[in-house]
Amino acid sequence: MNENTRPVPGPADPRERSQGEQRRADGGGSGGGSRNGGSGNGGSGNAGGGAKAGGSHPKRRRRRGRGGKGRNPQRGGEQRTEQSREQRAERTERTERSEQRGTGGQRQGGSGASGGGQRRRRSRGRGPSSRGGSRQQQQRRQHQYQDRYDSSIDTRDETSAGGLVVSGMAEAVGPNGDVDLSQIYAALIGRLDRRGRLLWSMPKGHVEDGEHQWRTAEREVWEETGISGEAFDTLGTIDYWFVSEGVRIHKTVHHNLLRFVDGELNDEDPEVTEVSWVPLSELIERLAYADERKLARIAVDRMPDLARKEAEAGRATPR
Repeated sequence: MNENTRPVPGPADPRERSQGEQRRADGGGSGGGSRNGGSGNGGSGNAGGGAKAGGSHPKRRRRRGRGGKGRNPQRGGEQRTEQSREQRAERTERTERSEQRGTGGQRQGGSGASGGGQRRRRSRGRGPSSRGGSRQQQQRRQHQYQDRYDSSIDTRDETSAGGLVVSGMAEAVGPNGDVDLSQIYAALIGRLDRRGRLLWSMPKGHVEDGEHQWRTAEREVWEETGISGEAFDTLGTIDYWFVSEGVRIHKTVHHNLLRFVDGELNDEDPEVTEVSWVPLSELIERLAYADERKLARIAVDRMPDLARKEAEAGRATPR
């Protein structure tokens, strides 16, 4: 054996090599074998070793090495195990929180010092929205209706009466029986509210002791509009609550229909700002309050039949 064929010093048995050296040796042989076309004993052996390494070790290495190149596969598996445990713990904690929110456990104190405190703080931020609004909205509703339901405030019932005085019913009926609502007029009163807006409504006032509501309606219409009318039919009743001088008042108002008898419009009543005749075709849009608009709609629907009866009875409107 000459110097050119002297073997390289190192471990004679491949099993005594380290794992990294053996992989590098196998990989080099594979590459050399493939480049040399598998010629020679060493080339064919290395090529075979390369095929074995390329078929199994690289795949296992990729599976074990998800944590990154050069990392310990066993350590990466431990990290994944710890992460999965933490994820399961977080899911379990979220499930417990959702169950406690559903059963109201966090309002009763919850479990634990820090976790329970966090759940209580979250319940204070989320709970009111699920119960119908924020805390400010609930307080606003409570202040809005506390006068109505507070038993410490004195309560009083009041009854008023009024209605619509109409003119031109018989004259609005045509030869063929059609009724022109634009030829029928109703007297309305206008008052200024706190914002300076002119709000139109039906005349009405307090019912005196022993007084029939029709007589009250006739009296109040005359006092507030200057028109003398005769009640001939009922229209409807509305009621509402309000507080005046520390007293809670439940007011009931009876509305009636009156036919024009005599008089001229005037606004001598200090509580009335303006008085006006309004065509029945514009009555609903002119009224400011929703409950009176409902009554006006009833009057408009009934007016054609009432106008025909007035025409058949020969009751002409005094001019």
